[in-house]
Amino acid sequence: MSVLVVAETLLWAALAFLFWRRGFQRRFRATGAYLFLRAAAGAFLLLLLELESTPWGPAHRLGTVYFYSYFAMYVASAVLLYSICIEVFRAALSPFPSIANLTVVVFRWAVVASAILGFASMSYGKGGIAAIFGISYGLMRSMSILEICLLAFLCLTMNALRMSPRDMAFGIALGFGVMSAGDFVLAAWVNFYGTVNDPVQFVAESLILAALGVWVTYCLLPEPAPRPVLLPANSTIYRWNEIASALGHPGTKVAIQQPANSFFLSDVERVVEKVLARNMNGRGSET
Repeated sequence: MSVLVVAETLLWAALAFLFWRRGFQRRFRATGAYLFLRAAAGAFLLLLLELESTPWGPAHRLGTVYFYSYFAMYVASAVLLYSICIEVFRAALSPFPSIANLTVVVFRWAVVASAILGFASMSYGKGGIAAIFGISYGLMRSMSILEICLLAFLCLTMNALRMSPRDMAFGIALGFGVMSAGDFVLAAWVNFYGTVNDPVQFVAESLILAALGVWVTYCLLPEPAPRPVLLPANSTIYRWNEIASALGHPGTKVAIQQPANSFFLSDVERVVEKVLARNMNGRGSET
């Protein structure tokens, strides 16, 4: 476990460096803040863990400092995950800004519902440290559900959104989806195991390392160059973008369209021409 924790700390630091070096923090500010938090907190917690094992560590209550620092970082990470999910939504739906604005509103209500369900499933019979465990894992469980739903949404709509699997937005969602699996494992077994050397801790730590490996790979590989999204005018997703704009969520730009035979205004013109021709034929027959 010590080797895994050291490897995780080094990977967080390397990932934060690569993320900022590639300039991804300009597109994903909350993700950059999250990586910096995990890198700084990981180094600080690792130092506390090593100092706590010294003879004078227990006298200075370093174990207590480690406990509260860990869960403070855990809660702060869960709060940042809310902004990260919105960032990924906006990045994935950037060609359709009206849909993106409408989706963010729906997503906020989904966060509220998920938080209510997460906290409603908690047991409030215990207080003190047990309450901190419950609140922290309940909050992270709620965000983990949203992360997995976000990953499923991107996987199902990737073709419609013209999104490449090498896009950083999808890589962020994929990494958090893997990490959410580890959070679910911990949340499900936290009441049965209580030390850092339990087998479930090794499974959760391995999934975190796998997520970090995914992100490092995405940071090292070149991202595909952005290209304009070309859609036929009768595309369903384009019409949904227009509907979302009509519902009061206009975007700053629109998707570029390819010429199509069934453009809406062309259909209207043909209908008007048919009506005029029918009226002219009717008047001709009367005369």
